Parts: sequence; structure tokens; C-alpha cells
Amino acid sequence: MFCPECGSTDKEMVGDICIDCFLKEFQMIEIPKRIEVQICSHCNSKLEEGKWSDEFIPEEEIIYRALERNIKTADEVEDEIINLEIDQIKGTIAYCYVEVAGKVHGTQIDETHDTEVKILKTVCPTCSKMQSGYYETVIQFRADNREIKDEEYAKADEIVERTLQKQSATDKLAYCPQIAKLKEGYDYYIGSFKSGHKVADALKEEFGGIIKESPRLISEDKSTGKGLYRVWISVRIPEFEIDDFIKYEDKIMQVTSISKNSVVGMDISANKKHNIPMKNMEDIELVKKASDIESATIISKSPQFIQILDPIDYSTVDLNMVEEYEDLNAGEEVKLIRIDNNIYLLIK
Repeated sequence: MFCPECGSTDKEMVGDICIDCFLKEFQMIEIPKRIEVQICSHCNSKLEEGKWSDEFIPEEEIIYRALERNIKTADEVEDEIINLEIDQIKGTIAYCYVEVAGKVHGTQIDETHDTEVKILKTVCPTCSKMQSGYYETVIQFRADNREIKDEEYAKADEIVERTLQKQSATDKLAYCPQIAKLKEGYDYYIGSFKSGHKVADALKEEFGGIIKESPRLISEDKSTGKGLYRVWISVRIPEFEIDDFIKYEDKIMQVTSISKNSVVGMDISANKKHNIPMKNMEDIELVKKASDIESATIISKSPQFIQILDPIDYSTVDLNMVEEYEDLNAGEEVKLIRIDNNIYLLIK
């Protein structure tokens, strides 16, 4: 066939022209002369195809990835080897070149292309939210019918900090921009719904109690028309504490442990442990605090009774002998609690 470009008749043809004429204008790759990359100046995440990546990537790696993403290789190229090089970086511009070696219709050819990558420093949406004090969840730390103690607040602060630190590995909004210290309790403002729920669960794990959620519509996303919500999560810890005395289903018990899902109490009449589901917290009545425990002295002991000296008026009180009192002896000091005009000895 006749090549209309050079007149050759004895060369391999590629379409309507010979291979030599084809290769004169052929480029194995296409790459823009200038590539722009947006990087968050706070967290170094980058914007790719309209989405921000959360992973931290060194700047040079971002440049190489930008080069790779913008290279288009022609279909005719086979066995290509592409080498990317950063020649120099001046300010926010990286001057680069791309070397390509490959075969086109059986002919080995090489190419070099110059390009530059412009780093545009900006602020990603997540960091912008953090700078503005954005939050999605408010954890309301409260106690049921009592004031929260200073040591409980200190423990709650520690739990919130520890939980958010752990969550930050996978959630950039795992932070607390504000703690409102109110008379009724602390309000912890948490960046994301996900981490807010983790914090609430961790507080309940430590203190027990009941969790209730209240989502509130705050605005509407103009682009999607969907409502934007914040969630208020109430963590209400029990009125009673360990060693306090409670009444549940007509049983008087001393609290021995409080966990996320249950309260364990010792029936002070039958000396038997009972497990109460935490979801029934509202049915538990606090009858006496641990601080109400008194000390008394055993005066005498018989097969039917054990006699103690009342520490209030120093009168003698006879209590029916039960198995738990058998090892007690006259002269010993014992602990007691008064509930509903009854005196109970506390034997551990």
C-alpha cells in the first residue's frame, strides 16, 4: 500500500499511513501540563474525585498519586513501563517528569513528559467543623434524685476522654469541643453521632443507669432536602450507690455491685443475693444510705435471741437468733441499719 505522508510502499501500514509516520505523531500517554491537588492544611487529607480521603498521606506520596491518576495510556501501547520522578519542589509547586517505555505495533519507543503538580492548601469539611465547634450529640450526665459527686464527675471526664481517644483512630469527629457544667450535671458535646453513642455506653458501663435519646431537627440540607438532626442522650445514673440500701419487690437489699445491665443486692433479711435488671431502675427505691449504718455492741446471746445495746438511747434490743448470728459473741461490735422501725444486723 502507498503511504500518503511519505510515499513509502514497503512499510507496515497502520490505518492509512505507514508505521514510521504513525509513530512520529503518536504519544503513548497523555498527562496534563498542570495538575492541581487540594490538601487539608490541618489533617493532610486530600480531595480526590469530589471526595475527601481521611487517611494521612505524606506530601510526596500525594504528588505521585496525582500523577498516576492523571495518566491516560493509549490502547496501542503494550508492555509499558512508567517511571514517575519529582525533579524539584518550589513552594507549593512540584516540577515532575514522566518517563514511558513500551511497544507500539511491535516497535520499542520511549517518551518523556514534563508536568507540574500544584498543591492547593485548604480546609477539609471535617476540620472546618472541628474549628467551628461543630457537634452532633450532647451527652447529658445526670444522677437520679441526688447530686453527682466530684469524684464521679472526675471519673466521667476520664471516661469521655479515653473513649474519644480510642474512637479517633476511625472517627475524625471523635472530639469534645465543649463541656457545659450545669447545676444538674455535665453536658458533653461530642462531634459525631457514632462517638457520642460510644461515650454514652462507656458511662453506663461504669456507673449503670438508664440511657434515653432525644433527636432534634436543627435544619435542612439544602442540596438533598433531608433534615439535619442533633441527638441529646441522657445518661441517668442511679440514686443509690454501692453499700446503700434499696427496696425492690418488697425485699430490702444492700447494694453490692452496679453494672451496665444490672444491680446486685444482698437481701438483709434472708442473706440472699438478687440480680435486678438495670432497665427496672425506676422500680428500685432507695431507703437508706450507707452513711446511715450504725455500730452497736452485743450484750448477750442465747439460743433464741441476741441482745444488743442501742447506740441511740442505750436501751437493750432483743433480735431473733438466725443462722448468720451464731458466730457472734457478747462484747463484739456489729454494724446495723434501721429501716421502717426495724433493726437489721449487717453480717458479711
